[in-house]
Amino acid sequence: MVAGRSSPDKVQAIDIVVVADTEAEFAGFMARSAPALARTAWLLCGDTHQAEELVQQALMKTYLAWPKARQGEPLAYARRVLANLRIDRWRRRRREVLMASDALPDRTDTGQSPADQHAERDRLTRALLLPTKQRRIVVLRHLEGLTEREVADAVGVSVGTVKSTASRGITRLREVLEAEDAAGTS
Repeated sequence: MVAGRSSPDKVQAIDIVVVADTEAEFAGFMARSAPALARTAWLLCGDTHQAEELVQQALMKTYLAWPKARQGEPLAYARRVLANLRIDRWRRRRREVLMASDALPDRTDTGQSPADQHAERDRLTRALLLPTKQRRIVVLRHLEGLTEREVADAVGVSVGTVKSTASRGITRLREVLEAEDAAGTS
């Protein structure tokens, strides 16, 4: 063996440790981020099964690009992949059907009864029958709490477009929800 060079066995052992550390790191990220990604996916497409498939595909693509994704904000990277996958699917189908979900992944326990939670979820689902672009921006901005810049990056539009589209979407949501409230009290 030449001085200053390592043996092939040592190089292979180091490679295996690095791969194991990377996989463990990604597994931790996946465990922490999957519920948030599932909720975002459902809000983007309105169907539990499609949302699960989107999350799996987004996590797979994020894993394949893990060295790049982990340099910045991995969750933002995964959300961007998720949004892009949804856009790709929408472009292929060119139509969309928002379906009620029996099990929307919730962020926290709200203290409401299951019936009240279901009624509120149903009300929100019907109100979110916005055009695709508006719904995507409203969901990311107001339900997921992303900044205007993060939404612009995730959707691939300017910050100004996010502001105007979110404003029109929120106005439309208010109109729909106020109309429902007025119809419910009459």
